[in-house]
Amino acid sequence: MQPSEKTVAAAASGWGGEGGGFDQPTNSSAKDAWPITGATFILIYKNAEKPQQTAEVMKFFDWAYKNGDQMALELDYVPMPDSVVKQVQSSWSVVKDGSGKVIWQGR
Repeated sequence: MQPSEKTVAAAASGWGGEGGGFDQPTNSSAKDAWPITGATFILIYKNAEKPQQTAEVMKFFDWAYKNGDQMALELDYVPMPDSVVKQVQSSWSVVKDGSGKVIWQGR
C-alpha cells in the first residue's frame, strides 16, 4: 500500500466514533487506511468572549467545508470525509455567547 488520497481519506473516515471525539487516525483499523496521518485542529472556546469574531471564524470553516475540497486537493491535502465534516459541524452547537445562545448553526 502507498500513501494516497484514498488511503489517507480511509484513515480519516474512522474519526469520531463513540463519544464524538476527534482522535488522530494513526494506525486506523479502517480498510486500506494509511497508518500515519494527521490533521490540523482549530480550538474555539465554548463560551465565546467575542461572539461576533467567533461567528466569523465558524462562518469561514463552514464555507471551507462546503467549498474547499478542490482547493485542498490542488495543495496536496486530502479533504475531510463527509461523515467527519458532519460530526464537526454538529459539535459547533456547544459554542455559545455570554447569554447561552448558540453562535453558529451552519447555513
